Amino acid sequence: MGTAGRPRRLGRAMKSFEELFAELGEKARTRPEGSGTVAALDAGVHTIGKKLVEEAAESWMAAEYEGKERAAEELSQLFYHAQVMMHALGLELDDVYRHL
Repeated sequence: MGTAGRPRRLGRAMKSFEELFAELGEKARTRPEGSGTVAALDAGVHTIGKKLVEEAAESWMAAEYEGKERAAEELSQLFYHAQVMMHALGLELDDVYRHL
């Protein structure tokens, strides 16, 4: 178990959707050198969109042919890139949540 009883994955505590969003927002603000998130934001909406489509396809293929664990991994990458797009557009979680 991780900090405050949170499960751990690969030696680090897992994070929630909201925690990931906050972490990506911090990276967008502080722009740490070598950050993949910063590079994606700098590449722009078109490039982020292509990555979203790629990760959606990989999620589908993993679900069809590779099992739950691979599907979960690919879906986590899809969530990450969706959040990068949200930051690129200046959207907050509530901007999206109100459409759910």
